[in-house]
Amino acid sequence: MEYNVHTLRNGIRILHVPSASAISHACILINSGSRDEDDAQMGLAHFIEHLIFKRTEKRSTNQILNRLESVGADLNAYTTKEYTCIHASFLQPYVDRTLELFNDIVFHSVFPLDELDKEKGVILDEIASYLDQPEEAINDDFEDMLFAHHALGRNILGTPETVMGLNQENIKQFLKHNYRTDEIVVAVLGNYSLNKLIKIGEKYFGEVPENSSISKRIAPIKNAPQHLCVGKQIMQAHSMLGTQAYSLHHPYKAGLLLLNNILGGNGMSSVLNLQIREKYGIAYTIESNYSPLSDTGIFALYFGTDREKIDRATTLIFKEFKKIRSSKMNEVQLQKAKNKFIGQIALGEENRIGLIISMAKSLIDYQKIDDLETVFKKIRAVSADDMDAIANEVLDEKNLSSLTFCPTA
Repeated sequence: MEYNVHTLRNGIRILHVPSASAISHACILINSGSRDEDDAQMGLAHFIEHLIFKRTEKRSTNQILNRLESVGADLNAYTTKEYTCIHASFLQPYVDRTLELFNDIVFHSVFPLDELDKEKGVILDEIASYLDQPEEAINDDFEDMLFAHHALGRNILGTPETVMGLNQENIKQFLKHNYRTDEIVVAVLGNYSLNKLIKIGEKYFGEVPENSSISKRIAPIKNAPQHLCVGKQIMQAHSMLGTQAYSLHHPYKAGLLLLNNILGGNGMSSVLNLQIREKYGIAYTIESNYSPLSDTGIFALYFGTDREKIDRATTLIFKEFKKIRSSKMNEVQLQKAKNKFIGQIALGEENRIGLIISMAKSLIDYQKIDDLETVFKKIRAVSADDMDAIANEVLDEKNLSSLTFCPTA
């Protein structure tokens, strides 16, 4: 896909992706997330993401929320362990309005005390909601196990105690040290000329003060595998298996993405779904996920089942892992897996807001954006030997940690 990048004097990059559609999509992506918080400030990055919608130097909460919604646009945001993203979808004429609002909420929010107190209550409710959903809570607890005593193990929402302790000074210091202008991308996909977007980008982001603070991220060490069963007042058992995995820059990243898709990725024809759910009827939900990060990664498998079926399900999963590890894929099997994965990626391009966010992230992660054919070449280049080596490292039972929420009722 065609794209252009223009770098402002302060380091902020404007990403332009032309599209003939009447619907445009935009995001401002900041290379800062929950892993950049101090230990006592868990939840701060997410707290800031909430608060930027509350008041700016010239707008009230209602004016912020209505600025785009009044023209039928959609505005939202999210925080991850490494990123903060504000994104919008809107009709083609409203790009100026959208980017002006991005500038206002990101760089001119005032974080008033009354809104801090109010939003703490909202986030406490959000934390309680997650705790009421064991399939969500177990994921956070499992990552805490994998990255024990490291920032990547922190719950993005924080804890009730840390959230209640956050204040204006915490926010100011976090923004100062982590909202680095050379790690910010403003991206727009829409029917605009490059010159027009550069002009709008310069207008709203060119005067943002340069911030070239140095990232203080520390790569995690790989902890010894742990196995834990936690009693919960729930009806169904929830279980996770997994390990730290390859980073964004590891040569085996494409291979593990492919292996994960074979095991428990998108679609009902994944190995684990066919063998565990369809063949034996043990688990209603079983899926795997691989999330590469800047200096590590997470491979994890989740399933939910009845309490008395936990051991049987785990045994069958390890049986499938062993089959994959002991039998190198032949070329026909490998080609089928590649064709399926490539098709899914191509279809994913239809999600335009997801696409522009992915492109902005790639620009930060790799300083470039690969077109679809380059992505496909990387997948096609994965060999049977690569898959064998990856499976024998990542799916080795002795390297995997496990966490289970066991019903006590």
